[in-house]
Amino acid sequence: MIEIIFLGTGSAMPAANRNLSGTALRRNGEIFLFDCGEGTQMQFRRAGLRPGRLRCIFISHFHGDHLFGLPGMLTSLQMAGLRHGLHLFGPTGLRDYIEFHQKLCSFKLEFDLEIHEIDEAAAIPLWQTPEYHVECRPLQHRIFTVGYAVVEAPRPGKFHDERANLLGVPYGPERGKLQQGESVRLAGGRVVHPHEVLGPPRPGIKIAYCLDTSPCPGQEQLAHHADALIADATFPSAEKNWALQTGHSTPADAAQIAKKCDVQKLFLTHFSGTLQEEELPAHRDEARAIFTNSIVATDLARYMIYPKSDAHNEQS
Repeated sequence: MIEIIFLGTGSAMPAANRNLSGTALRRNGEIFLFDCGEGTQMQFRRAGLRPGRLRCIFISHFHGDHLFGLPGMLTSLQMAGLRHGLHLFGPTGLRDYIEFHQKLCSFKLEFDLEIHEIDEAAAIPLWQTPEYHVECRPLQHRIFTVGYAVVEAPRPGKFHDERANLLGVPYGPERGKLQQGESVRLAGGRVVHPHEVLGPPRPGIKIAYCLDTSPCPGQEQLAHHADALIADATFPSAEKNWALQTGHSTPADAAQIAKKCDVQKLFLTHFSGTLQEEELPAHRDEARAIFTNSIVATDLARYMIYPKSDAHNEQS
């Protein structure tokens, strides 16, 4: 499972009950942070997230409400005693931005910060481990902006006890090895292979993050078959023309993408500062008229996302 923690759901300027963009994903103890608006480090603490678990930070673009919290976050990680390496991803120019702040404020990082700059020709996948990879695609905004998707590797198929029983596989470590994809030799010399007792591979979890964008092909590619889409819903449909002019989306736009791309759950976020709390239900209903499983994100809300076959997906 992967936990989504919304650290900030506002845009442009912070409000009393709505911080600027920042979303954390927690997977097997590792934390990935997407965008780092002003005040994100305080929300990180309020959410009870451990700095030592942070592995990667992904910046979508260079508008301040997605970026201005980054120098503070890095210096706080330094003061918290972070020692393991940290990977930082974002558009070309990110290295200059960090070096500028280090020079101006005379601060040095003791931990290894590896900066990965992204341009239109960025490799896909952007980042890969044996358990998951991270994809990126350009979005449609006023400046170069990228969206991301965390995609887990396929999981082993369902273990069929009846097949194992027929083949004489005893209960114990042999079954565990088969579930992990290893062949085993039984006491009588017979070799049992995983495909003999496992069903077809099951897809892992996919979570897409697409903020500050109008509907575009890059968003569709990232959202395709996603278990969760974290989507821009800055303005209501009454302001659709303004949303398009400024490179943003409405709840209806996000819902249409979710429906078209066979998304399991849609999270609306990045709300305009002109949007009042009492208007959020209408924002949600606008999306649900098109895509039923739509949720309005709020600061510090947490959601567990499970693989499709597990079908839990409940708020924690």
